[in-house]
Amino acid sequence: MDLEQLKAKVRDIPDFPKPGIIFKDITPLLSDVDAFQAIIDTFARRYADKSIDAVVGIDARGFIFGGALAYRIDAGFVPVRKSGKLPHETHQVEYDLEYGTDKIEMHIDAVGPNHRVVIIDDLLATGGTAQAACQLIEKSGATVVECGFVIELGFLNGREKLKQHEVFSLISY
Repeated sequence: MDLEQLKAKVRDIPDFPKPGIIFKDITPLLSDVDAFQAIIDTFARRYADKSIDAVVGIDARGFIFGGALAYRIDAGFVPVRKSGKLPHETHQVEYDLEYGTDKIEMHIDAVGPNHRVVIIDDLLATGGTAQAACQLIEKSGATVVECGFVIELGFLNGREKLKQHEVFSLISY
């Protein structure tokens, strides 16, 4: 399945979660076995020779793609979650939202010095959450090899916040 076929399966939901927003619904990509496999296969080919120690999946849809990718490339899987969701001691980073702030966290022992990490999420929008995930990884002494996304909303300039890191997206709008 090529990238245009994947893109055609993404469903637009107007006015969700609020008026004026067009939500990019990835559930058709998940329920179609060929589409889901194509996404994981593409990421796996990209990272196969990069000596990745861990795949970091961002809460929550990044868990779906990140877990499958970690399995395929023989790497560990590390969840980055919203604040208060992880049971062990964590590193935490606060980041700006359009109106206010939020926090994400990762277990302090999830990755360490000399670990090579790829961050995976479903969507790159403004880049704030991915940038915070990079900070968590670097706080642990690990290296962010790349940030990978299924979809990128280029008009929101999320790459700009991640400019010190490599960014890869399968589908761009």
